[in-house]
Amino acid sequence: MNTQTTLASTETEIRNALEDWASAARAKDIARIFAHYAPDIVAFDAIAQLQFKGADAYRAHWETCMTMCDGPMIFELHELQITAGEDLAFVHALNRCGGTGPDGKEMTAWMRMTACYRKTHGKWQVVHEHFSAPFDPESAKVLWLEP
Repeated sequence: MNTQTTLASTETEIRNALEDWASAARAKDIARIFAHYAPDIVAFDAIAQLQFKGADAYRAHWETCMTMCDGPMIFELHELQITAGEDLAFVHALNRCGGTGPDGKEMTAWMRMTACYRKTHGKWQVVHEHFSAPFDPESAKVLWLEP
């Protein structure tokens, strides 16, 4: 297989992994979500803590986040870009995430997402993930802008 074909195949593998991860998030399936993370992940999320080191710490955070939405989860990737090599890949996207409250009203926000994948023993896993939201430095308020 030539390099171009290998990189296209890698991009497809990662795109499929991202689709499964997002589907698992919508289903609130923690086990399936965490099948995509390396045990030594370091994550920077937009809420709660400055950083999460290791899958156990990040899993506890995800479990807490899932309790914030009573109804169906909204978790959509937009403007997805993948840059892949043989054993490392870089992904960035905009993520519309949130849920439906008990009153049926959608509560969503746009987040920026960056992830780094590493291929270990033939499997792509996220070793670093970063979610953030832009903010106004004068007011310190988060800006929930549409893309």
